[in-house]
Amino acid sequence: MKITCRDLIVAAVAISLTAAGLALAQTAAKPVMHSGFFNWSDFKAATTKTGERRSVFDAPTPTLANLECHITTLNPGESPHAPHRHADEELMIVKEGTLAAIQGDHTNTVTAGGIIFEASNELHGLINIGTNPATYFVVKYAPHDLVK
Repeated sequence: MKITCRDLIVAAVAISLTAAGLALAQTAAKPVMHSGFFNWSDFKAATTKTGERRSVFDAPTPTLANLECHITTLNPGESPHAPHRHADEELMIVKEGTLAAIQGDHTNTVTAGGIIFEASNELHGLINIGTNPATYFVVKYAPHDLVK
């Protein structure tokens, strides 16, 4: 079998496209988040149909595939979404207000200072059952080996 000039050109183009694709994938990946701090006054509130949302961070860390934090404010009687499940786990810390935390077949009342943990793939949801807005911090995390 004889290698022709055409074969060499096709191989060079394939190698170049592969290298470019790998470089693009690496630059498109989010940078790893390291130690930092986040001040309330820096969070910009975005109005939603149920209240407000403040994004804090959303990035991989040295030990997690992703760590995401945001702050939700729900108007009275509102829910951010229907009860659902997802593979990653989340922790919610109630800053102010009163929430009904739906977890499987149970519903619990959680007030300011309360903490809600949602395990992987378990049904969960929230409703503001108070007469004032309810604000809570959400921290979602996924390990590197999480199967979605």
